Amino acid sequence: MVLYDSATSGGSNSGSSSSCSGTKQHVAEIDGLLAGAGYKVRSSELRQVAQRLERLETVMVNSPADISQLASDTVHYNPSDLASWVDSLLSEFNQPPLPLPSDLPDLPDIIAGPSVNHTAVGNYLTDNFTTTQQQQQQQQQMMIVTAMEEDSGIRLVHMLMTCAESVQRGEMAVAGSLIEDMKGLLTRVNPSCGIGKVAGCFIDALSFRIMGVGGSICGSVSENEILYHHFYEACPYLKFAHFTANQAILEAFDGHDCVHVVDFNLMHGLQWPALIQALALRPGGPPLLRLTGIGPPSPDGRDSLREIGLRLAELARSVNIRFTFRGVAASRLEDVKPWMLQVSPKEALAVNSILQLHKLLGADPARNSPMEMVLGWIRNLNPKIMTVVEQESNHNQPEFLDRFTTALYYYSTMFDSLEACPLQPEKALAEIYLQREICNVVCCEGSARVERHEPLAKWRNRLAGAGFRPLHLGSNAFRQASMLLTLFSAEGYSVEETEGCLTLGWHSRPLIAASAWHAVPDVMMSHQNSN
Repeated sequence: MVLYDSATSGGSNSGSSSSCSGTKQHVAEIDGLLAGAGYKVRSSELRQVAQRLERLETVMVNSPADISQLASDTVHYNPSDLASWVDSLLSEFNQPPLPLPSDLPDLPDIIAGPSVNHTAVGNYLTDNFTTTQQQQQQQQQMMIVTAMEEDSGIRLVHMLMTCAESVQRGEMAVAGSLIEDMKGLLTRVNPSCGIGKVAGCFIDALSFRIMGVGGSICGSVSENEILYHHFYEACPYLKFAHFTANQAILEAFDGHDCVHVVDFNLMHGLQWPALIQALALRPGGPPLLRLTGIGPPSPDGRDSLREIGLRLAELARSVNIRFTFRGVAASRLEDVKPWMLQVSPKEALAVNSILQLHKLLGADPARNSPMEMVLGWIRNLNPKIMTVVEQESNHNQPEFLDRFTTALYYYSTMFDSLEACPLQPEKALAEIYLQREICNVVCCEGSARVERHEPLAKWRNRLAGAGFRPLHLGSNAFRQASMLLTLFSAEGYSVEETEGCLTLGWHSRPLIAASAWHAVPDVMMSHQNSN
């Protein structure tokens, strides 16, 4: 569901046009069936034929002597031409044919056999009229229900904004009362799609914030990994991120025999089988590939990072690529130190961050900025390329109401795009994945709020200030991203190129942005700083 202005246009006209078009198509189909059965009559002529048959029946009842004469008549008429056939019989009784009424409506019905009974036709007319009345009543009821849902949806959005204002002012009692009203209003809309589903998520998030339990809704590490995987399967956003980053890394590694990828969020290693296979097919032979995967410690004591590394090593062995893996367990990215990565100056290094850098923005302001610290050691490692994918929205505004409004618009669009997913339970679990993001954006403050998404323009300024310059994501990345969308049946997804970066969105709204960066040499940084 996408939030639009409440004023819409063209609804009634389009419905009338559709109804008219459907009636014409129905009449054409009936005419075709009549012709196929051998009857030279159109549906619009059936009422006239019925009147003629009724008159013929009356004449035949009143003139029994003439019937024997007709039976012995040697002239044969073609009864398939119903109108002419009845007129011919009437002429035998010296009865003039009925004139064709000028205002007869179409009779969209089918003749069931070679003879027509005027009573059956009349009954059919009555039945058809009754059916039409019922259809009109059903259509009116549907229009009323739709109008009520639209009205309730608009009221829900208005009440959500009013509740967020109350929260910002600290009027929690008023906000709580509004939440109860919204829950009642939520029963008047469809909770499984559209505004009903999105409003339900934001109502829950506001409730958790008022109760002060937002921080406890984050879920366990294993749960989040499962939800991430289903979000990956349900929609193209993470696939777009992986494919685009892989293409940029593949091009950056061209000509290098020893390459090293540092992945800031390994998450089942979903991104790397495609790169391994692409490197195996590289002209001139594959390089030695090192992969360092960063991820949270396993809560059950299992070394899940090592298990993922073993699976990737098996794949690399099957395609004849020399491969080594190193896992680095860390709950937060700022806890990672560059010495843990064991980067060699002899290898081409790629640093890969998929939806991770924004989490560095929520640290305690009294401490040194984790963002500056992490970007600083990344630049000092002198990577050949750093790929960055982030949500294309601003959920890091200091004012709660601004952040709430932006999030409501962004996630409404995201949920609307998920409606195109035919997969279950992937779709349902992907929605839970998004709901947890919403909860963190709305419920949490300070270091507990990690979903601090910012738009591409802010990342450009931040990365340029930290000593990086942009790399143009070439036509191959754009082509590959566009081909990816052909795997999804929905036509609403679109890829756009903006100043060397790629965005994936739903209709006209970009939702995720991919960019690539290169560390500026120290000599150039010194020159820029002196200017």
